[in-house]
Amino acid sequence: MLPDAEDDAARLAQHLAPTLAALRAVAAEQHLTRAAQVLGVPQPTLSRALARLAERVGAPVIAKRGRGIRLTRTGELLAEAAAAALGPLEAGCRAVVAEVDPERGRVVLGFQHTMGGTLVPELLRGFGRSHPHVRFELVQGARDEVLARMRSGAVDLGLVSPPPGPPWRHAVLRTEPLVALLPTGHPLAGRAEVELAALAGEGFVVMRSGYGMRGIFDDLAARAGFAVRVVFEAEEIHTVRGLVAAGLGVAVLPPDDRGPVPGTAEVPLRPAAHRDIALAWPDAAPTAPAVRAFREHALGRRSVSG
Repeated sequence: MLPDAEDDAARLAQHLAPTLAALRAVAAEQHLTRAAQVLGVPQPTLSRALARLAERVGAPVIAKRGRGIRLTRTGELLAEAAAAALGPLEAGCRAVVAEVDPERGRVVLGFQHTMGGTLVPELLRGFGRSHPHVRFELVQGARDEVLARMRSGAVDLGLVSPPPGPPWRHAVLRTEPLVALLPTGHPLAGRAEVELAALAGEGFVVMRSGYGMRGIFDDLAARAGFAVRVVFEAEEIHTVRGLVAAGLGVAVLPPDDRGPVPGTAEVPLRPAAHRDIALAWPDAAPTAPAVRAFREHALGRRSVSG
């Protein structure tokens, strides 16, 4: 038999299951009437459900705040559990709905910030011509964040670099060259190419740990045989370019699609270096038809740039 505390938690979870959506709606709307409208139920029905939940827990889950309401600390904890539980459940429900009508399904696409300028719009535009009613939810983040959201079921497909290993499957969609990004006044800015080791004494502007380009750069520096002196860490590639343009360091990045940012020079590396951009998806998870259709479209547009 379970210990008393574990038994109480199991019984609470059973009681909470029917009210997951109600808790999440109340957390989002902070108003009973609006939450009831979101749920499509009368307000008294929602109020009774929350009262029963409070009775079962032994503490209030909502409190008045002006003309609206707020969650108590107990309510917040339960709402967080509700949100975590509903993510995978809704992913499964989306697959069911899409199975009935795949042309009106939804695809949650995660991608790193550097891929939102050209690659993502190109893929969506091409797919939209043949599947105009499929809806997309776009989620930007660091590489590790995109993979974590796929792992939880919150993201269907991820565009990441470098490509991930197991438990993911992936296909490389595009290969991009990498360049040394230097201030225009740098002594090596006018070179036709530069060895990464020649920059060993420089201060580098890098992406934070967990971002794809940070891992790629760290590997390149290790192979070049020098320890990196980091002067700034950033979360946006545009920030990296701006700091280099201000003369605050050097960087290794893909070329800017619009040409070098004013104040910077992009010098090819010798030996040449590149990054592979891959579409990744869980190896064993069931795939909804709309997600599968977009994946097949993306894989049919594989190319090498630069």
